[in-house]
Amino acid sequence: VSTQSTGMLVSQYKNEIVDDYAKEEILFLGPDEYTADLMDWAAEYAKTKGYRFWKSFTTGKSPRLGGIPHDTYGMTTRSIHRFVLGTLAKNNLPEESVTKVQIGGPDGDLGSNEIKISKDKTIAVVDGSGVAYDPRGLDRAELLRLAGNREMVKDMDRSKLSPEGFLVLITDRDVTLPSGELVESGLNFRNEFHLYPWVEADLFVPCGGRPESINAQNVEKMFRKDGSPRFKFIIEGANLFLTQDARLVLEKAGVVIYKDASANKGGVTSSSLEVLAALSFTDEEFGIHMQVKDGQPPPFYVQYVKEVQAKVEENADLEFNCIWNEHIKSGTPRSLLTDEVSYKINSLNDRIQDSQLWKDQKLRRSILQKAIPTSLINQIGLENILARVPENYTRAIFGAYLASRYVYQYGFSANEFSFFEYMYKFRLNQNFDKL
Repeated sequence: VSTQSTGMLVSQYKNEIVDDYAKEEILFLGPDEYTADLMDWAAEYAKTKGYRFWKSFTTGKSPRLGGIPHDTYGMTTRSIHRFVLGTLAKNNLPEESVTKVQIGGPDGDLGSNEIKISKDKTIAVVDGSGVAYDPRGLDRAELLRLAGNREMVKDMDRSKLSPEGFLVLITDRDVTLPSGELVESGLNFRNEFHLYPWVEADLFVPCGGRPESINAQNVEKMFRKDGSPRFKFIIEGANLFLTQDARLVLEKAGVVIYKDASANKGGVTSSSLEVLAALSFTDEEFGIHMQVKDGQPPPFYVQYVKEVQAKVEENADLEFNCIWNEHIKSGTPRSLLTDEVSYKINSLNDRIQDSQLWKDQKLRRSILQKAIPTSLINQIGLENILARVPENYTRAIFGAYLASRYVYQYGFSANEFSFFEYMYKFRLNQNFDKL
């Protein structure tokens, strides 16, 4: 779509827009599948139209425009892997001793970063080109090579496989596996690999694949003949790989599942902080501190990305432990607790934003100093952030931080009185550092 044709469309319909809100609105566009390449164009187009929030109009921009790519910095994978590590720690399992099956290959965002960040014994990787499998563990150095080059498993060096290992491509037909089993269609084998009865591991991490690949109609194939599950732990990196009814069947059988909506929040956290930096800096400052030129990121950008990564991990750990503890206490399936924790945080956030807490200047600053990356505050000052960033955005940061920390600390059963008591103690002691 050309800029000229887009401008014509905007001109055609702008007089038909009715403004019932009657307030300035901040618009953010985040990339969905196959749209990431448009994010730079959209931001630059917004700038040509004089939109003052053009820097934050889109997330997923290239570093050239101050974007923090989830892919490059492993933002989504970083939160997924914290759920993996948390689950293993609760079960006293060193990561190096754990076997894993991974859907989503070394050519993709989540798949490549999961390979780079993990230390487990990966026995299978499934991607768009086929299936790489080795019960002794796929060669870690070879997986890292593929991930570093963003190559698919079809590019794997087959000499790195043990005698029991194999590589079956989607174009293959009538392939005999080392076990003697005949694979008639490599495509069908790839699509249904996770359902084969001999495919089992401690950990299953779908980082890609088709939605509803595990559902009510095939979930029974996730069990051995004796009724025990083939995977002990499932951490959902990709959205919607499992249906909710399938999750509940698996959880009832004792499988530890952390749902996609909890595990892969890291990308959302990163995008929100990318937006915050864009709203906080002037155009000139943004060009100096956030826009990467000639492949050399500014010192501030480097530090800010590190802080964003740390906040992604912190938030993931807090939500992991909150859900784990509540499951132990109530027995409620973890996949249902994901929805409950989101509802409780969001509803409390709304009430906080509508309350008198925001008007407490000391509390407001204390909370924002915790919620906003330190490097941003040090660079331009909290007063400048408050002056430049629209109040509805800083109010949202304030409410979300306070609500989430309260729920994560006090759990699902905490009520309004508990929150009053929580706030009263901190106000009484003027001890906001513990929030």
